[in-house]
Amino acid sequence: MPDPESLILSILDPDGRDNPHPAFAALRSSVPVYHHTGLDTYFLTRFADCHAVLTNSAFRVPDREWCSREFPGWREHPAAEFFYSSLLRTNGAEHSRVRRLIGGGFGARRISALLPAVRGIVDELLDRFADATADGGAADFQELVGYPLPIAVVSHLIGVPPRERGDFDRLGHDAGRLLEPVRTPEDWRRADEAVVALRTYFADLVRRRRAQPADDLTSTLLAVRDVDDGRLSADELVDTLLLVLVAGFETTAHLLGLAVHALLSHPEQWRLLAERPGAAAGAVEETLRWDTPVRMTERIAARPVEVGGVPIPEGGNVTAVLTAGNRDPARHPDPDTFAVLRTDTKVLSFSAGPHYCLGAALARAEGAELLERMVTRFPRLAPAGEPVRRKSVSLRAFARLPLAAVG
Repeated sequence: MPDPESLILSILDPDGRDNPHPAFAALRSSVPVYHHTGLDTYFLTRFADCHAVLTNSAFRVPDREWCSREFPGWREHPAAEFFYSSLLRTNGAEHSRVRRLIGGGFGARRISALLPAVRGIVDELLDRFADATADGGAADFQELVGYPLPIAVVSHLIGVPPRERGDFDRLGHDAGRLLEPVRTPEDWRRADEAVVALRTYFADLVRRRRAQPADDLTSTLLAVRDVDDGRLSADELVDTLLLVLVAGFETTAHLLGLAVHALLSHPEQWRLLAERPGAAAGAVEETLRWDTPVRMTERIAARPVEVGGVPIPEGGNVTAVLTAGNRDPARHPDPDTFAVLRTDTKVLSFSAGPHYCLGAALARAEGAELLERMVTRFPRLAPAGEPVRRKSVSLRAFARLPLAAVG
């Protein structure tokens, strides 16, 4: 069996990025809590250990205080100032306050109210895909559907008029570089420019909605802020809208591509779903388990604590490998089998505990609506060439996914 360090490094090469699961399975069976000295982090590959860390108050996300120690000069980067002040990177009372104030904007009632718009957007995009493949040729699913769908849905949620969404794809991609654990100077430059541009746009949108409220998230958050004695600051409001765009766009776009690819890579599952389109929600859940968009997330120990029998010192960095936890046979029997009718599924894909993703229900709804309509309209959809994966350590995503409607 390869040594643990070799297993970790193997996921960084092209083959490992494409299929990291054997390496994670070997690590889970040999050293499920492994301290990599070079990266100075404890890798967790069991479901129970990952879940325990994500829900334990002894662990915190890397925040502004951490960033000030580890990344001197971070405030020179607008993107870092945004990211490490956002809901993704706050802890304790500060995190709870902001989450409580904005949580109502993502409740079941709002998601239910969004569904007709989601269905309309899905149908429009699938019409375009049908036109592009009408002559039997191939079309890039990510370009025509995978990326435009979440951009349109999250823009509709926020209240961005269709004519003003033109740059959101590019800006969302560039700001999304913040989700990578290692960023190049070019990553920072593009992320900084995107954050500045999006902050400017959303500040203007807030001004317009203050003068003329509408039935959208911006107006909802403005009302919360004003009624609640200003507890959500103007800057927090703008940055919340920015975060909703970036987080709601990037990971959902990846989920859609991963779901379609997983189903087409298992033709019997695609046919099963075509026969039972009502199982689309289960197909989304199985995709999240089998090939989750966010591979890993990190936490910092706020005090000495033990995980899986291994002592973690105060300040120790822990990496919960969500991809590995979701395929832990102790939680999901026969984990390498993709089965849309699997039951008793519980995934780590949207994290857990205080930082559970606020947009999880919306992402699931988008995926289910898309798959249900796709299998109905394109029952004989098929791959049309090699997909191109995005080069990323922390994200599972397709840059291109060529498909053909063969009948």
